Amino acid sequence: MMNDEIQSAVSVEPSSRVRVLVIEDGEEYIRNLRRFLPERFELLRAGSGAEALALLAEGRFEVIFLDMRFDRVPPESLLGSLEQVADRFNGDLDRALRFLEDNQGAYVLAALREAGCALPVVFSHDFTDEPRRWVNLERRYAPLDYLPDNAGPDLVSERLDAWARSDSPR
Repeated sequence: MMNDEIQSAVSVEPSSRVRVLVIEDGEEYIRNLRRFLPERFELLRAGSGAEALALLAEGRFEVIFLDMRFDRVPPESLLGSLEQVADRFNGDLDRALRFLEDNQGAYVLAALREAGCALPVVFSHDFTDEPRRWVNLERRYAPLDYLPDNAGPDLVSERLDAWARSDSPR
């Protein structure tokens, strides 16, 4: 994937609908977002990091909504090296796989930034109890935001709108 292809997805022409790329391993976020968000949002789904990169190369988006945990995709679809992660866990492949699944959103985010995508990313993961982790992610991969576990449609809509206007809600 060429950096300029991804970069072109960042340049957004004015439109009446906010284009949001939803990256998740299931269907629940896209279903709920379509059901509860106002119609001014156009939502497209990617089921993996590779699929997200391909969609970004093809189309223009204003913001990305990213799940952290990907435990329903085949291990070969996960970004990151299972063997390298297993080394951190003394060769325990099962533990390494769980780590990759539990943190796949961070791997996807890293791949997006490596590919030149500078779009704002809103995590669907509550970092409230992980302030140090959040500060490090934000420092490294901004613009970045997260929604707490109890975020309702109004808060989700408000945050996506604010980021789409490049008006950081934090």
